[in-house]
Amino acid sequence: MKWCLGIIIIVIIGIGGFAYTIYYNATSTIEKIYTPIEHTPTEQRAQPVTLQEKQPFSMLLLGVDEREHDKGRSDTIIVLSVNPQTKNTLMVSIPRDTYTTIVGKNTKDKINHAYAFGGIEMSMKSVEKLLDIPIDYVAKVNMEGFEQVINTLGDIQVQNEIAFQQGSHHFKKGMVTLDGEAALDYVRMRKEDPQGDFGRQNRQKQVIQSIIEKGTSLKTLMKYQDIFNILGKNVSTNLTFNQIKELQQNYRQSFKDIKQIHFEKGQGKIINGIWYYIMDKKELSQASSTLQKHLEVSSTKKVK
Repeated sequence: MKWCLGIIIIVIIGIGGFAYTIYYNATSTIEKIYTPIEHTPTEQRAQPVTLQEKQPFSMLLLGVDEREHDKGRSDTIIVLSVNPQTKNTLMVSIPRDTYTTIVGKNTKDKINHAYAFGGIEMSMKSVEKLLDIPIDYVAKVNMEGFEQVINTLGDIQVQNEIAFQQGSHHFKKGMVTLDGEAALDYVRMRKEDPQGDFGRQNRQKQVIQSIIEKGTSLKTLMKYQDIFNILGKNVSTNLTFNQIKELQQNYRQSFKDIKQIHFEKGQGKIINGIWYYIMDKKELSQASSTLQKHLEVSSTKKVK
């Protein structure tokens, strides 16, 4: 659910027409959140993406609950494939309990443990291995920042499919209005949902789209300083300020058409007393092929 914060800052820059004050504050914010990543080039992506040439790119979005003395786990793992030629974005949410190879750890475990073991770099490599695609960029956002952005933008509305209770909030079926705290509870619930983690993912996507709608309104411009402050405290990304400007100039249209890829056919399995989500091999292969085509890269797996 976290990538929307980056989109908000892009939208603000675009609406503001790079007025000096906004430009200055945006530059300062990006300097705070910019985090260079040591990421080895892959066979599929020997050279870095050139955004000026409008090349398709992928981005990994990690939503992390960080607490004192605890590195946290990436409980939200979303991959975006953005193609300015097709003018759309593919979004795939990876179930956090997915049993997969943790690259650099020489073991198999839940994919959300990759962040706890090796931070952003290990998460990127493990997702690349799972989906068989290169990951070009990454953004990590603390959950508290998500709540603060919604409170700053104003309450959002979503169409709730089932009535449920989570934390101190009761969510009726139908249209519901959410502040930041309620939105966190809304996207965290999964035990009462007949669809389990998949229902949770759908609620995350609902909230993402509602935030984007809020973020693209002209009223957002008046709140840019507050939003920049929140971003500076809660976001880290390997996107530079110039790259974000390129996204605004060359990729903005692609973010308006978001198509979702779902993982629905896998099964739960107990291994050594721990519950894991086992991907359906055919479904995973189809998702990988779709993403590879969209990114204009080839599979690294040899056909037997």
